[in-house]
Amino acid sequence: MNTLLSILNKKFGIEKLGIKKIKNVVMDSRKIEKNSLFFAINNGNSYIQSVLDNGAAMVVADNYHGDDKRVIKVEDTIVAMQEIAKEYRKALDLKIVAITGSNGKTTTKDIVYSVLKEKYRCRKTLGNYNNHIGVPYTILQCDEQDEVLILEMGMSNFGEIDLLCKIALPDYGIITNIGDSHLEFLKNRENVCKAKTEMLKYIDPQSTILFGDDYYLKNIPGIKVGCGNNNDFQIKNIIDNENGVSFEIGDEKYFLPLNGTHNAFNAAMAVVVAKLFKMDYMSINKGLEALEISAMRFQKIEKGEIVYINDAYNASPISMDYSLETFSNLFNDKIKIAALGDMLELGEKEIEYHRHVVNKAISLNIDKIFLYGQRMKEALGALEDKKRVFHFDSKDDIAKQIESISGSRAVLLKGSRGMRMEEIIK
Repeated sequence: MNTLLSILNKKFGIEKLGIKKIKNVVMDSRKIEKNSLFFAINNGNSYIQSVLDNGAAMVVADNYHGDDKRVIKVEDTIVAMQEIAKEYRKALDLKIVAITGSNGKTTTKDIVYSVLKEKYRCRKTLGNYNNHIGVPYTILQCDEQDEVLILEMGMSNFGEIDLLCKIALPDYGIITNIGDSHLEFLKNRENVCKAKTEMLKYIDPQSTILFGDDYYLKNIPGIKVGCGNNNDFQIKNIIDNENGVSFEIGDEKYFLPLNGTHNAFNAAMAVVVAKLFKMDYMSINKGLEALEISAMRFQKIEKGEIVYINDAYNASPISMDYSLETFSNLFNDKIKIAALGDMLELGEKEIEYHRHVVNKAISLNIDKIFLYGQRMKEALGALEDKKRVFHFDSKDDIAKQIESISGSRAVLLKGSRGMRMEEIIK
């Protein structure tokens, strides 16, 4: 952290504090160690004295009325953290891979990390730290020995990806797709595309990887990856079974221990990133097979005769379709139940999108469809075929209904983060 300390000295003139090193950077007062740098964000201002008492070397705060010299008072803590992170990023000998898209950001991030760490010292975005606070915070977790940082970049409106790229200055970029997320704010996919592609002005097209089968991305300059013949890297022979998904690019065959055709797309983009990093075929495949996926991404959890597929981290119409299609093709020796919660932030056409998802589930090889949430309830009301579809007012009722069914069962859990469909397991 010597580089970071130098930046702090330059920005705040803290030489008089006699700080010899910064051990770590935290926003959570419970994680303070001796010589921590603490950013007091929002409610963090209430814990300033506590973190100082517990050994923090320095605090950056925008709501402090005391006189402890270890507290650097700023107008806006978040802006200060962004500025420090940008300077720190410039000072590090670090390559940054930025990943955005409507679906698959986190999974693609995990896959890219799993592959690149076979050759390089890597870090990645942890959890959902993908916004104007999480991205600079993630950068500040790096040290001088790190070689690659894989950053997930989320957004809900115009200008947000642009801000994150100004801070991170990425060397490589991936856009996984353009879907219907955040339509409450952006209204249509054209605007989603404009917001996501704010990344492009920061990255050379020869370092930008796009899902070329996507209607909105296929004509944008960059390296195209997809199943179509016009892609620079064509994905072929996708085979999905309960162990994972395999696919081919050129004469090379790859395997990912994660289900779903859509995850073959995500993995293929990771393969191309690895090729840009001059990695060999054996190392790439080894990294794919060693994948450790973030929780609640098609995560298998076995409870007696029930296999839960916890894909409940988030949901949009596209990711619902992907999950339902994958689930439909698997577990054919079991009773298959899809427990689907509301999708949030879809704007004025939200019921139409929910109706589409329910109809999609009805069209597939799924025995029972359990719905939860007001939007799903409204969508169900307009459907003609309701034989296999049931709405529940509580997740407890869904859990009891699943338990009451005898025999071997597979249960898909999917919904927006706010619906917390994983609670059905508990």
